[in-house]
Amino acid sequence: MASRAPTMVALLLAAVAATCARAQLHDKFYSESCPSVEEVVRKEMVRALSLAPSLAGPLLRMHFHDCFVRGCDGSVLLDSANKTAEKDAQPNQTLRGFGFVERVKAAVEKACPDTVSCADILALIARDAVWLSKGPYWTVPLGRRDGSVSISNETDALPPPTSNFTVLTQLFAAVNLDTKDLVVLSAGHTIGTSHCFSFSDRLYNFTGMENPSDIDPSLEPQYMMRLKSKCASLNDNTTLVEMDPGSFKTFDTDYFKLVSKRRGLFHSDGALLTDPFTRAYVQRHATGAYKDEFFADFAASMIKMGNANPLTGSQGEIRKKCSVVNH
Repeated sequence: MASRAPTMVALLLAAVAATCARAQLHDKFYSESCPSVEEVVRKEMVRALSLAPSLAGPLLRMHFHDCFVRGCDGSVLLDSANKTAEKDAQPNQTLRGFGFVERVKAAVEKACPDTVSCADILALIARDAVWLSKGPYWTVPLGRRDGSVSISNETDALPPPTSNFTVLTQLFAAVNLDTKDLVVLSAGHTIGTSHCFSFSDRLYNFTGMENPSDIDPSLEPQYMMRLKSKCASLNDNTTLVEMDPGSFKTFDTDYFKLVSKRRGLFHSDGALLTDPFTRAYVQRHATGAYKDEFFADFAASMIKMGNANPLTGSQGEIRKKCSVVNH
């Protein structure tokens, strides 16, 4: 199945190999201890997305939210009896797919007990979510271990959808991601949906006046009116809106077309037009003429993000269940 991978993606692996090696991650990590792990994960992914293709976006997002807090250690998956874990924090309350991750973990445990970390499973799930949505394929460096600490207020490290460009670059830099990674990974918004409350201030409360005329002038007017027809008020906490209208189940370059026309859903999407480098990248890929180039860039940035401060070697543990530590 990996034969569908663009050649450029394979070539770019070399560019991040040295970094991954320093973190002791490599794609053959389970070649002897659990050679079937990718097959097991993919079988579960194919089954899930055939029934609920809209799950791809949330599963990709979950890997992001894991890696930005304490590194890629599976801490976003942990439960807390007193509701003080990462998943209990406001930025993570809209995450979904936790039950599915546990099902994948159970399948992997059946094939290879006490061997594969939840953090690695999340990385594989994210790759397959993109690939099965007609996006790029990449070889995932593996060998992460699971952390045992999950603290809700540490989710301040997650880039909010309300972020301006300065905040975005600072939060990405904290996990060793640069400006190119920022614009490339923002295009993960090409799949999935969002709740109205993540952007409704742009429609009704841009300067704090809380009225229908208090709008974000950077948002294209026709698109703004379309959003208002879906999100009836500032207090709409339930309605879901496609982040990439018309192709939200397909990983493509349409995200850049939307952002270039000032139709990016979030403040953070619109912020990409405020910097010369990211604006030029958006405009180049808005043409749709460089899909292979973008796919290769996205694969490389995902590998780089997946290398954010992993626990390796004897650090951490291999959880039996992703939602609880072993002891």
